Amino acid sequence: MTQEAFKEWWHNEGSQAPYTHHDCEEHTMRMCEIAWANGAYKEREACAKIAEQSFGVIGSTIALAIRARGEA
Repeated sequence: MTQEAFKEWWHNEGSQAPYTHHDCEEHTMRMCEIAWANGAYKEREACAKIAEQSFGVIGSTIALAIRARGEA
């Protein structure tokens, strides 16, 4: 992830203020969950694109399977 991509993520999601009923631990956990999910999504997308570019028609099937992992 580039520094620009991180700053965009931080501006859009990571820097959200805590919910009024959350303590610091709950807020930190929420931010970590968002970061974890985004990181996993980016990794799946990168792998799917490599499969599509490297393996033609079979790569498209592989890419669909990789992307489907995020829906489970």
